[in-house]
Amino acid sequence: MEAFKNRLILILIIVTVTSLVFGVGSCNEKRKLLSIRESEMSKRLDAEEKLSKSSQDKMVLEEKIKAKEKELQDEKAAHEAARKALTQEQMVSQSLKEEMDKLTKLKEALEEDLKEALVSKPKQQKR
Repeated sequence: MEAFKNRLILILIIVTVTSLVFGVGSCNEKRKLLSIRESEMSKRLDAEEKLSKSSQDKMVLEEKIKAKEKELQDEKAAHEAARKALTQEQMVSQSLKEEMDKLTKLKEALEEDLKEALVSKPKQQKR
């Protein structure tokens, strides 16, 4: 009976030690899993923060793009108006130049007629 008690104690010690080893191993595994989980959560939070910041930056950049596009349209309109005004000024300038050329030719013709009249008048007075 004493041998039976010793065997029973030995079996209980082995079961207790085995349970203790499994318990410690399980605790270590849980600690590792919690550490991995915390690391993943940290990475996810960082990724979400980056995504949020990127979204905000995107919105700001889109607003700037819209403002620049409006500015570009305004500049295009101003450029077109200036181009039209320049074209009109060039047409007016060309018209004035043509008128000036006509007046110059008319002046030259009148001066020529005046010279002829002056040259012919003394001849007529001598007769």
